[in-house]
Amino acid sequence: MSDPKREIHSDEGLFAGRRSTIFALSASASFLLYLHRYTWNLVRPELQAEYNLSNSQLETLGSAFFLPYAAGQIPGGILCDLFGPHLFLVAIILIWSILLPLHGLSGNYWSLLGVRAGFGLSQAACYPALSKVTRSWFPLRGRTQIQGWIASAFGRGGGAMASIVMGVLLMDTLGLSWRNALVVLSIVGMLFAAAFFFLFSNAPEASSPKARKSKTGDPAPQSSVLESNKKVLPFSVALKNRSYVVLLFQQFLNAGSDVVFALILGSYFKSLGVENNATLGLLVSLPLWGGAIGGIFGGYANDWAIARFSNRRICRSAVAGIGLGLGGLIVLLAVASPQPTYVAIGLLLARFFCDWNQPTVWGTCTDLGGRYSATVFGMNNMVGNLGAFLTPFAVGILLDYFSTFSAVDGKQVRDTNFVPAFVLCGGMMLAASFCWIFIDCTNTIVTEADES
Repeated sequence: MSDPKREIHSDEGLFAGRRSTIFALSASASFLLYLHRYTWNLVRPELQAEYNLSNSQLETLGSAFFLPYAAGQIPGGILCDLFGPHLFLVAIILIWSILLPLHGLSGNYWSLLGVRAGFGLSQAACYPALSKVTRSWFPLRGRTQIQGWIASAFGRGGGAMASIVMGVLLMDTLGLSWRNALVVLSIVGMLFAAAFFFLFSNAPEASSPKARKSKTGDPAPQSSVLESNKKVLPFSVALKNRSYVVLLFQQFLNAGSDVVFALILGSYFKSLGVENNATLGLLVSLPLWGGAIGGIFGGYANDWAIARFSNRRICRSAVAGIGLGLGGLIVLLAVASPQPTYVAIGLLLARFFCDWNQPTVWGTCTDLGGRYSATVFGMNNMVGNLGAFLTPFAVGILLDYFSTFSAVDGKQVRDTNFVPAFVLCGGMMLAASFCWIFIDCTNTIVTEADES
């Protein structure tokens, strides 16, 4: 009988043997995270109609997700670096799946704030853990492609499918209420957590120096043996690295700009006259499909450019910077149209270019962080989600400022101009693009000499 541990290291294929199972589970976790999170695009207008909430109140609910989400990044990254991602991922998937339907059962604004905060905290360290998984299981030569598939293709794909599954399938086709639709999605999440528990493992074993090097000369995936000397990366050391500090700032801008896609797309398209749930679900999903496809492209573009030109620093910065710049410009052009279909197509293109950045950030974190990649990614994601926490407050103020009220059939009706929020989003993308000029992914935070 063949030894599965030997098979893992002797096989050069990115998806061969046990790696295919790990990839499928990791990609599915990313898909589920975004599927559950982006239901907010359809929940938001329902809550506004039912509770008569202002835009500022609704964006506060959006921010209530991102603050604990940001706060949980570093602790989650440290736990994954110390103990591995297996049981950690099972636990948080189960918790956030249980919390999802409570969005429809909370009953008042303050309990909604609590549900949103718990939901954000439970999802917090999923991507730091998955970053650890990619470093443990996949060789360097194709790792950015894997990260592109997991983070962008399946992550953004889950976000894109959220409005289709909830709006088109569950609410329109099956006639479920939005509350019952959340219950169905919750059950799916709990079943996946059970499957993840039985099928996943932290890392392949590497029992000899020979097993640590692939036939192509790339470093083999990092094993539990290689990382047995467990240490915690001091934050002060990480923050002395200029490239990493600039990476953190661009992540603040980039993740902050992304909240308009996570929080207000459903309400925006309704303001353009879209009322049918099926049509709304399809239009909301289009920009996110652009992100999914763009993330795949960004992963392959990174690995192709690095192999072709051999300058990792310039290739990473060029892919991310050009993509973010084009994305920001297209956002500004897209929202100039009053036609929902044209707007959706424009935002699809914007997200396609912008999400070249996502696998680049993952790759840069693993480049800079080495064996501390989960902690480095956690710090990066924490700062990004501080941007995502603060930006909705500005968005809410903008939306309320550009809102007017009129009386229709004896009821007060709110008319909101969403364009200023997207102008803010596009400007943040352009600023994040500029940051990549100053990021050197080869300037590692901790060298092997420092650790010895």
